Order: sequence, then C-alpha cells, then structure tokens
Amino acid sequence: MQHVGPMSSVARFTETAEDGRRVLRFQGDLVLPKLGPLPTRLERLKGRNYVLDLSGVGRMDTIGAWIVHRTARQRESEIVGASEGVEHLLRQVEAADQPVKVRPDPPPAFTRVLGQVGGATMLAGQTMLGLLGFFGAMLISIGQVIRHPRRFRLNAVVQRFEVVGVHAFGIIGLMSFLVGIVIAQQGAVQLRQFGAEVFTVNLIGRSSVKELGVLMTAIMVAGRSGSSFAAQLGSMKLAEEVDAMRTIGVSPMEALVLPRVFATVLMMPLLSFYAALVAIVGGGIFCWIGLDIPPITFVQRTREIIPMTDLWQLLWKAPVFGLIIAMAGCFQGMQVEANAEEVGLRTTTAVVQGIFLVIVLDAFFAVFFTSIGWI
Repeated sequence: MQHVGPMSSVARFTETAEDGRRVLRFQGDLVLPKLGPLPTRLERLKGRNYVLDLSGVGRMDTIGAWIVHRTARQRESEIVGASEGVEHLLRQVEAADQPVKVRPDPPPAFTRVLGQVGGATMLAGQTMLGLLGFFGAMLISIGQVIRHPRRFRLNAVVQRFEVVGVHAFGIIGLMSFLVGIVIAQQGAVQLRQFGAEVFTVNLIGRSSVKELGVLMTAIMVAGRSGSSFAAQLGSMKLAEEVDAMRTIGVSPMEALVLPRVFATVLMMPLLSFYAALVAIVGGGIFCWIGLDIPPITFVQRTREIIPMTDLWQLLWKAPVFGLIIAMAGCFQGMQVEANAEEVGLRTTTAVVQGIFLVIVLDAFFAVFFTSIGWI
C-alpha cells in the first residue's frame, strides 16, 4: 500500500473533457474499504482512449491499483499524475497481470521419453544398490546365527516349508503337467514335417529338466511366495511391528527374513525337480496317446537322452533362483512406508523384480554352462 498526501476520503472520480479527450479524475483513497461503488461505475463507462488522472489520489492499495490498471487496459487509456509510489505499485500490478494456465504445456515427446528412461535407469540402479545392501545385512545376520546357533528359528523355517513348498505342489504340478503336454504337442507338429516325431521325447526330456522345470517353478514361486513375503512384511512394517521387534531386542532380519530365505532356497530344488518330473509325465501321456509311443519306450528313451549335467544344472540354478525371489520379496516388504497403498505397490514390484532377475540369471547360467561344456 502506498501513501500520498494527508487526504483521506471515499474513492470517487469525475469525468471532464479537455483538449478533445475525456479525462477521469480520481480523488480520495483507492483502498478496499473506501472503494464503494467506484468499480461498478467504471464498468458502466462507454468508449475508449480516456486519460486517467491520479493526481488527486490519497492512498492506494493493490486492489485499487488493479482497478486502475484494468480500466486503463480495457479502455486503452493513459495514466497520468501518479506519484512515484503509486506508479511503482501500478508497475508491479501490471507485471503480475499474466494469464494463468490451468494445465501446463506438456513437454516435447522426446524430452518426456528421455526423462522416463533416465528416471527408470536411476530407479534400477538404486534398487540394485538396495538389494546388495540387503544381501550384505543378510550375510551379517547369517554370521550372527552361526556364532549363536540358539538364535536360529527352526520352527519358523519349517512353517515356511509348508507355505512355500507343500501348498505349492498342486498348482506347480498342474502347471508343469499342462506345459509338458503343450511342449509335446507343439514339438510333434513341427517334427512331423521331417518324419522325426520320435525326437519329441528328446525335446520333452531335456527342455523339462534343463530349463522349463526350474524356470516355470521360479516364476510360480515368485508369484506365490515372493508376493506373500512382500505383503506380510509390508503389513508388519506399516503396523510398526518391525519397529517393536527392534525395540525389544529382536532382529527383524533373523526373525522374519532368514526363515523365509532359508525355506525358499531349500524348497526350490525339490519343487523344480518335481516340476520337471510332472512335465515329463505330461509329455509322456501325450506321446502315448497322440504318437503311439508306449510308456516303457518313452521312459527308456528319456533315461538315455537326459545327461546328468542337465540335472546338475537344475540343482545349481534352483537355490540361486530361490535366494533371489526371497530376497526381492523381503526387501520390497521392508521398504514399505507411509500408507497401505504402498503395500500393494511393493508387492507388485517384488513379483516383477523377482521374475526379471530370475530370467536374467537364467540367461547368465545358460552361457556359463555352455562355456564349461554342460550342453
């Protein structure tokens, strides 16, 4: 608010004609409490090219300055007679008179895509660093358990055996059985073109033991157990149960994470071997019905074409995949903060992250085993 002169009265204006132009002479105080009907009278004016004389204005606040500025803009008028302070206030109001966009202009498509790629890359790097730190904390906890064996929670591990393994036998068996039938059917269709349907047995046996058994089991365990771990730990974190455990001197890593990791690592080889066997059974039934290959012939041929290196690959990959899945689920669950919505987001992230890392490691193992002659 600017103060000019000692005069203090209600705002008003008079309209006169000088040198062929109409002049609006403002008088009084152009402040909100004393504006009265002045804004309405100014709105009723007709015509343009006025001269707004502010020499008789006593005080002026931002509202008064806005009314004068709006009148000058709408009527294409000239402002004269303003004191230094009033003129400064009018310049500020004029500078602030800019159109406001309800929605900002979208950035260019290239910039938006580049920003999304950069953000995803940074998030992936931060997640990998977080997983490495979580793995280090888990190794420290394993060392503490080895030094103090009584702190190992055997009951919790056995309970997770049931959740991760026993309860998964049904769905993993059904999935593997159907996948074995599909592989046999699709392989037979392609091999029939070359008169080599008998080699469908080779396709079923080696693909089931070497890749499909462990990979499909890992994907199923990530969807069942990985999501379960993230949701359970996230809910406990949200309810401050994890903080309560730390307060009473119980390590959440030893009490919550290690039993889940141990159970998943130990159950994955059994589940993968079981899945491979069921897939072979499913393929064998199709070969018996669709290709007239007797079961005894199928079994003998399977024993001949599956080398022990394929079984060793399954037994090497399965625990590693179990470790990755359990770590991803527990890590995402322990990252939950703020609200219940994040539990769902972290659960989804745990599943996607676990499956992604499993496929990446499977590609690495394929290259590694080929390089050492396990083909």
